[in-house]
Amino acid sequence: MHPPLTLHRHPMCAEIIEQFQKCHVDHPLGKFFGECTDLKIKLDRCFREEKALKRKANFEESKKLKERLRAHRKERLDASLEDKNLAQA
Repeated sequence: MHPPLTLHRHPMCAEIIEQFQKCHVDHPLGKFFGECTDLKIKLDRCFREEKALKRKANFEESKKLKERLRAHRKERLDASLEDKNLAQA
């Protein structure tokens, strides 16, 4: 099963999606007997590649966010320790 075949959500696979949809229109009965199977396999591969790229980009973005959070927490900890030192002095 594949995700909904919306072109705007899968720009990387748009050409294959259009070919696959055209195959279904051109072969209304043949689609049930393997007429469009090659395009379906190409589409599945394209979706896998697209997902892998998105996953990698999301992972890189999360690493940046975690680093920013660590830096922010360190600043807040340093500031609170500084406040305690001033209060004790």
